[in-house]
Amino acid sequence: MRNQIHGHLMTMTPNEVVLTFGYSTLANRVKNLRLPEKNTAREFIVLVQNPQEESYVFDIPQTKLVELKSRGVAKSRNAALKHATGKYLIFGDDDITFDEAGLAHLVEYFESHPECSIIMAQTTDETGELRKSYPLKKQVLTKFNSAKAATYEMMVRVDAIREKQINFDESFGAGVENFLGDEYIFIADALKSGLKGVYLPVRVAIHPKESSGSTWGTRRDLTARSQVFTRVFGSSAPLFRALFLLKSRKGSVGFMNAARFILGR
Repeated sequence: MRNQIHGHLMTMTPNEVVLTFGYSTLANRVKNLRLPEKNTAREFIVLVQNPQEESYVFDIPQTKLVELKSRGVAKSRNAALKHATGKYLIFGDDDITFDEAGLAHLVEYFESHPECSIIMAQTTDETGELRKSYPLKKQVLTKFNSAKAATYEMMVRVDAIREKQINFDESFGAGVENFLGDEYIFIADALKSGLKGVYLPVRVAIHPKESSGSTWGTRRDLTARSQVFTRVFGSSAPLFRALFLLKSRKGSVGFMNAARFILGR
């Protein structure tokens, strides 16, 4: 197969790794991993956060193990970006099940759109219901429509991300104090660097209902979200925090909490 990538014709060989799956997990959760079908065009990397050096059994064939002596999902995502040998990379967790048709659709889109470096897609819960409100049609990604991004909904073009030296901010994400927003910051940084992304109304994964986003409205949640807006918008953050609360469908947080959130306190 021949494709024009960044102005150059490239021939894909039969043994080329097209898609890398980068799974982030903990030592005591390795056994929960559910990997999709293996073939020569796919690479599987399991990144185990194990700062306590716990013992565990890893017996998944045709899979690369990368053990990290640190905690924080953003560190795992960055390690996946570092070790991936595929053209494209999708991020997984130990409670994710990928949809084969959705994966194929995203890879196909990348192959026919060499200018695109990030694709966001949809996730359902165990019952088949969409996990949140998604746009019905394809959209170009911007800083204003990417705040609800989840990492397991995201596939990236590896060489473009590396060329711009885009990484996940390790001060954000599950496992650290600011336990959310790492995906949004990653996208915002990529767009700021000149990369392009798109949202496609395609189901790519199944994920249980409960997640870090389910703590909406707590002081910890609002503090972390406030820091995300500061990281993305800088001195304009209070305006965008206020707009976020106005548009949010998650329910009221109360006057005092809203004021603290908007002011970043």
